[in-house]
Amino acid sequence: MKKIISTEKAPAAIGPYSQAIEVNNMVFTSGVIPINPQTGELVTGSIEEQAEQAIGNLAALLKESGVAMENVVKTTVFIKDMNDFAKVNEVYAKYFTSDFPARSCVEVARLPKDVLIEIEAIGIKG
Repeated sequence: MKKIISTEKAPAAIGPYSQAIEVNNMVFTSGVIPINPQTGELVTGSIEEQAEQAIGNLAALLKESGVAMENVVKTTVFIKDMNDFAKVNEVYAKYFTSDFPARSCVEVARLPKDVLIEIEAIGIKG
């Protein structure tokens, strides 16, 4: 059975999709971008600032879904410029400190609202 997950602690969906879906104690998030969920405003600035907001939003969504960061099994990070890989890793390492999930990081031509980063995750509840 599929359960829709929605929280005000992460940015609202900007299209016809759910913030996250739970199936059999697994949570699949949609991509999260650097939008401040309290104001709805896009965080602009450096890749570090945008990564902090995007990954922080992901962490909040996972927490609301009942998934601890150490129970994330896979992330996919989309970045606009692969030259920012090391800077994104610095922010990423603040949130994923041990038992690291599997991860893909892909440079893409364009992201929603022309942000520099988007991240999604799969985690296990409990």
